Amino acid sequence: MANMSVQLVAVERLLWSGEATAVVAQTTEGEIGILPGHEPLLGQLVEGGVVRITTTDKETVTAAVHGGFLSVTGAGVSVLAESAELAQEIDVAQARQDVKSDDELARTQAAARLRAAGQAD
Repeated sequence: MANMSVQLVAVERLLWSGEATAVVAQTTEGEIGILPGHEPLLGQLVEGGVVRITTTDKETVTAAVHGGFLSVTGAGVSVLAESAELAQEIDVAQARQDVKSDDELARTQAAARLRAAGQAD
């Protein structure tokens, strides 16, 4: 099976980099799936989205992503987020509190963190 190079990068750090067989991301145009050989594109990521990367080992890397872009080129896929958290790093208790916030952006981000962590209601 064909593979592609994928990088998941937030402003403050590189979250994941490696070979993958698929990437699924939520863009302003809807959810998009990327497989090796996909046509080049540039998509804007939604605020409070989730990105899933299927590695060549058939494991899934899941992250809550808050804004940014998805770039697909012949060289691979780059997810360039304003901020992002890997599922295993998410403080679920804090996210559950934040989802009750008066701040709409905080609620949106908290809901994405819960979805990425597999804790959405």
